[in-house]
Amino acid sequence: MSLSNTKANVSHNAMKITIDLQSTRYQVSMENSWSLAIPVNFNQPSQQPNHFSANAALASPMQTDGFIGDTKQGGSCNVNELTINPHCNGTHTESIAHICDFSSNSTFISDIGGNEALAPTFAQLNLPALMPCAVVSITPELALESNENYSPKFYEHDLIISNSALKKALSNYNNAQLQTLVIRSLPNNTNKQQQAYNSENQPAFFSREAILYLNERGVEHLLVDLPSIDRLHDEGLMTCHHLFWQVDEGSHQINKNSLVNKTITEMAFIDNEIPDDFYFINIQTPAFHNDAAPSRPVLFSAKEITV
Repeated sequence: MSLSNTKANVSHNAMKITIDLQSTRYQVSMENSWSLAIPVNFNQPSQQPNHFSANAALASPMQTDGFIGDTKQGGSCNVNELTINPHCNGTHTESIAHICDFSSNSTFISDIGGNEALAPTFAQLNLPALMPCAVVSITPELALESNENYSPKFYEHDLIISNSALKKALSNYNNAQLQTLVIRSLPNNTNKQQQAYNSENQPAFFSREAILYLNERGVEHLLVDLPSIDRLHDEGLMTCHHLFWQVDEGSHQINKNSLVNKTITEMAFIDNEIPDDFYFINIQTPAFHNDAAPSRPVLFSAKEITV
């Protein structure tokens, strides 16, 4: 999918970009934007989201040879050393390396050759600056009341983002608009920004059919406010991750059908002031040689204009 004839119009008060997406032209306001990232409050466990009972994100001043990186303690400047688990301490984006073999010392091997192929890290991905994006709100439903499936089998109280709900929510969007998809789960409240997800607070996840439908629609970058698109305790199968990236179930090797440039962003927060609509999005990530990185997705409003 590509954007063509991109040009910027700069006015006195604001900057707007005109983007042609297939046969439709959009005006994108660079000042009318919303961050979907949950701020990380280091050293404040109760003010951080948490998944899988992981350690909280911590910050401590660097200390070496008489230097301390803390102005409150007499240092000349603040230099903190950070400890963070991208998957469990806040908004993060994952590459296919999350479930496949990778090496920070090797170049991504795009020519698949048996078990020698390595998955790309974030430093090896090149995400477009602006991508078409739909934002939809979906109420998770009881899995056992649906006609959908998952591996392992559903438990009694499991809630899912279903294929049927996605089909309804995306019925008014064409595939070109769905390079990126943001899903807000309902109900939606600010407690999600400090929520601890564990066996006593099992979040919703996706059915197999839901992920297959997103692949069918061509979704390349999926953003959710859930801590994972898979079940919290799933016997290590990570079914939906494997389906989304088209990696053989039970395998940690990319293959000729794997979708290596796709990403999954989890534990985002989509404020209620952001209406379900069509936008453009910029997914900001550091160049980490890792399977995942803290991220800051930013939505920009888009208005269809007459060509």
